Amino acid sequence: MASNGDKVLYFLVGGFVGACVALLFAPKSGEETRRLLEGKYREGTDRLGRKVHEGREYISERTKAGKEYVTSAAQEGREYVSGLVKEGREKVQEVSGKVSSAVEKGRENIGRQKEQIAAAVEAGREAYQEERKKAEDAGTESAT
Repeated sequence: MASNGDKVLYFLVGGFVGACVALLFAPKSGEETRRLLEGKYREGTDRLGRKVHEGREYISERTKAGKEYVTSAAQEGREYVSGLVKEGREKVQEVSGKVSSAVEKGRENIGRQKEQIAAAVEAGREAYQEERKKAEDAGTESAT
């Protein structure tokens, strides 16, 4: 498929060939033909100038619309990411609170168990000492 540049070139070549054929078969005088060609030339350059201007305006509009779209999409992306970050921070705080609570409960349980173990050790020590005293007392009584 021909590019836009090729199409313009074909158009200009076609116009030139058409002008040459018109000169060869024109029933008009040279002066009239020159005026006709000059008029057609001006019409063609005016039309080409308008099309170039329209093309530039179109490109300018599309560029502006593209920039606006990209800016808008970037802003939406920033807002979305900001929301995710906020949610993430809230979740971290929530989980951090739960972890801190669990750690504190664990410390309390360890403290209670430590106290229970200390009480059990003390009770065992007292029981041992009582049994030892009983054994000593029984050993002294049998010796007498």
